[in-house]
Amino acid sequence: MKFGKSVCIINVGGTKYAFPKDVIKDFPLRRVSRLHSCASEREVLEVCDDYDRERNEFFFDRHSEAFGFIMLYVKYGKLRFVPHMCELSFYNEMIYWGLESSHLEFCCQRRLDDRMSDTYTHFIEEHHGTDDEFRTDASSNGKRDSKWLERMRRTFEEPTSSLAAQILASVSVIFVIVSMVMLCASTLPDWKTAESNIVEEHRYTDSLEHPSGIIEAVCIGWFTAECIVRFIVSRDKCEFVRRPLNIIDLLAITPYYISVTMTVVTGENSQLQRAGVTLRVLRMMRIFWVIKLARHFLGLQTLGLTLKRCYREMVMLLVFICVAMAIFGALAQLLEHGLDLESGNEEYASIPAACWWVIISMTTVGYGDMYPITVPGRVLGGLCVVSGIVLLALPITFIYHSFVQCYHELKYRSARCTRSLSAEFLN
Repeated sequence: MKFGKSVCIINVGGTKYAFPKDVIKDFPLRRVSRLHSCASEREVLEVCDDYDRERNEFFFDRHSEAFGFIMLYVKYGKLRFVPHMCELSFYNEMIYWGLESSHLEFCCQRRLDDRMSDTYTHFIEEHHGTDDEFRTDASSNGKRDSKWLERMRRTFEEPTSSLAAQILASVSVIFVIVSMVMLCASTLPDWKTAESNIVEEHRYTDSLEHPSGIIEAVCIGWFTAECIVRFIVSRDKCEFVRRPLNIIDLLAITPYYISVTMTVVTGENSQLQRAGVTLRVLRMMRIFWVIKLARHFLGLQTLGLTLKRCYREMVMLLVFICVAMAIFGALAQLLEHGLDLESGNEEYASIPAACWWVIISMTTVGYGDMYPITVPGRVLGGLCVVSGIVLLALPITFIYHSFVQCYHELKYRSARCTRSLSAEFLN
């Protein structure tokens, strides 16, 4: 902040809070911390409702009691609902100040999820400074990009933003499906035999002369063009490169161009090059194109966001399974083989082999490829199965509520984008 005094006063609904300027810079609430980067009074008024230069006081016309509970979270690290206040209203205040539902205590998260599930009510999330934010202020968009560039960006990034975006998304999905079908078909024995015969007949010709090569080239061409256009119209090029989906796109496209480059440099037929282990591994990475469908389907986006927010619970679940696998694996090896080395069950000759039986017994009904034959081993197997049911069920409730919330948030964000574009065309 390049103006005002060294002490900043935050006035929220009549309740004042005084902070040093240095504290504002790293304040846990995103809206408050944005004040530090404001270089003019005009930028300040984009963050708060009013500003008094003489007293260096920032006014926010928000719920003062809700902000008091939010300040308790800043101080103590625990966020709970205000008594006798609607959960959805408090959630709206959280979003305004830059918090998410994941900051709430677990009991409050469940209350919020149940309320949102019952009412199907969602709020506008103000993620300033992120790529997935759509600013409806025409003047803000005009400062950075021209109108056609913004429309192009929405067309490629938001499949529900317009009819052209829906058509583009449908074509992209078709290419992904065709590419996956060709990849799966290329592993069939009859396909490999036919491909080998073609290689023998056209040893010195390029694979693009064959139907499979032509289809592969067309799919790669489409994905390459789509990736280049999305990179050109992106707001932040560095952030674009760091996105996981874009990294997957690059990893899926690169093997094809490596194969073509080697064909040009060495003159060797690209079909023969694919016999190499390295290129076969790289070519199989095209299976990651399935993840591209997450751009166009809300369900996959919800799954990804849920895994991102519940990574602690997923790690906890993995630890539970690993601990149980180690314990039951060692006991199964001892009871089935270790006590009688001569006539013991050879399928349990080692702890790693027993761990395989434990993991399939805890997570499924078992394959039947190995099973205990002694009475103590069968009793242990029953305990293993019951333990697996209990351990897998423990974090499911939290993951379920997080999934419901993520689905509602993404659904509302998609609907908001559609309404914003409709209003833009009507104006």
